[in-house]
Amino acid sequence: MTPPTFHLVRDFNCSITCSVCKGYLIKPTTVTECLHTFCKSCIVQHFEDSNDCPKCGSQVHETNPLEMLRLDNTLEEIIFKLVPGLREREEQQEREFWKRNKSKENGEDASQQGKRLQRADEDGDEGGDGDCHRSDPQIAITLDCLLNNAQVGEDIVKGLMKKFIRCSTRVTVGTIKKFLSLKLKLPNSYELDVLCNGEIMGKDHTMEFIYMTRWRLRGESAYPMVLEYRPRIDFG
Repeated sequence: MTPPTFHLVRDFNCSITCSVCKGYLIKPTTVTECLHTFCKSCIVQHFEDSNDCPKCGSQVHETNPLEMLRLDNTLEEIIFKLVPGLREREEQQEREFWKRNKSKENGEDASQQGKRLQRADEDGDEGGDGDCHRSDPQIAITLDCLLNNAQVGEDIVKGLMKKFIRCSTRVTVGTIKKFLSLKLKLPNSYELDVLCNGEIMGKDHTMEFIYMTRWRLRGESAYPMVLEYRPRIDFG
């Protein structure tokens, strides 16, 4: 009988470390154009200054390389199983980050914040499951209707009566679109664009991703974060 073979974690380092920061991959994110994987924060910061893959140098996208990124949840789970304590350390650091930034950026007093989040709770139930993502870091956002007189669809896309919601930082733009469609009673085939700072957000972008790469990094200090929605424009 062949004896079992044992491997050290370092034997897999070439597959589970980021070539940008040289550390273990945190929220591993793959560039779909060349299939190289990096920490999400590393590749997002890199794409602020370049449209090329930092590993192979190939052009990822002419104008918006962030659209070519996909989270690799399977690889994330493998790394957490290989490296003891890594998950717990990252979750603790994430909680501390959001707690620190919320206290710094919230210009409202405690009573105003409580009233606003109470309104958010009343209007922000996703699918009726009150426990969904309840343990995740939370973020408050404002959903503003963005229309002009020339846009098709203005007759059915309106502003929400209660536009402040609170949700998990892991909620995606796709989920926000579904929420808006339900609240506005839109047809199933009707498409919306969701924007932050005038830029259309991809359906797989999470609220945390948008906050880090579009809201906070562009000098916005107001809280809550503002997202705008409008009928989808076909640029044809």
